[in-house]
Amino acid sequence: MTNQPDQQASDRTDNSGETSRRRFLRGSVVGVGAFSAVAAAGLIRTHEVAAEVPDSEGYLVVDSEMCTNCKTCMLTCSSVNEGEASLSKARLQVTEDPHGVGMESSRAFPHDIEVNQCRQCEEAPCVDVCPTNALYADEESGNVRQIEQEKCVGCRQCIEACPVVPTRITWTIDDQVAQKCDLCTKSPNWDQEGGVDGDQACVEVCPMGCIEYTEEKPTQVGDEGYDVNLKRENWQENFAVGVDGEEPP
Repeated sequence: MTNQPDQQASDRTDNSGETSRRRFLRGSVVGVGAFSAVAAAGLIRTHEVAAEVPDSEGYLVVDSEMCTNCKTCMLTCSSVNEGEASLSKARLQVTEDPHGVGMESSRAFPHDIEVNQCRQCEEAPCVDVCPTNALYADEESGNVRQIEQEKCVGCRQCIEACPVVPTRITWTIDDQVAQKCDLCTKSPNWDQEGGVDGDQACVEVCPMGCIEYTEEKPTQVGDEGYDVNLKRENWQENFAVGVDGEEPP
């Protein structure tokens, strides 16, 4: 005797009411062809929906030349979203080119550091490829592109589809699901109102003021629309004020 039917019945009656991650992954192993057909059908459906999604009502822009790579934004991001200060769990990434040294290098200071934030793309391929519609534009939150992690099955198609490098969608080792910036719309540990009508944690804590929120849609071609000049008069001198705990410039 075997209890396999009981196990199958348990899977079919998943109390969550969502796509069972176990069933999804088992199906992908047992029948690659069948999974491909289902995924293809999913892509067609989500593509049709994505084409009709209105623009996000909010965006983050940065000035990478001002960034000192202090990682304050990353640690704060993971704290308000995941409940712990962890660089690997941050939803934006600050990267530094280890070869960006010397005056001859195109990645030399001040171009050796990049702040990589989600762009809330006008045409969001991450939304388009999600087979379970876990990644969507939330109309109630100003059309911010976000992930409903309860629906995420961990296929990572959204990560691969992100049109910029490094990908703006990150992978959670603990939960085995994808995550991305939602402008602090649903950050459980952020004690202020977030989203398009509120404040974003990374913007509030950056000592240099090199991350800003804007309602104006950035240029969608290249990096110029998202990595902009945020420098104000005497911004270098004002850095000391920000470090001392007073209001940054």
